[in-house]
Amino acid sequence: MSVIVDLADLSKTLAEFDRGYLLTSKDGLVKAVSARAVVAGGQLVVACPGRGSVANAGANPSVTLLFPPPGGTGMTLLVDGTAEVAGEDVRITPTGAVLHNPVA
Repeated sequence: MSVIVDLADLSKTLAEFDRGYLLTSKDGLVKAVSARAVVAGGQLVVACPGRGSVANAGANPSVTLLFPPPGGTGMTLLVDGTAEVAGEDVRITPTGAVLHNPVA
């Protein structure tokens, strides 16, 4: 089951989650790194995710942020977006977000 998150409410929804994962890809390979995203000016900013993630985001701006449910139970937040590299940081403009709960 998935519940669409209105992007206008994303900041509020994101506040319910802690650390997540930034998923980037290059040449068909997905890279996942632990990340904390902060909302700034309508974008999600991931500070210093690492050289590989920054390089991937520069080569392929389609990224996903995945936030597991707090405490291990509940819904996972998935945010798709378009990334831009800003020095050592990745700034993501969200294009869609869902809360996902696997079917039992």
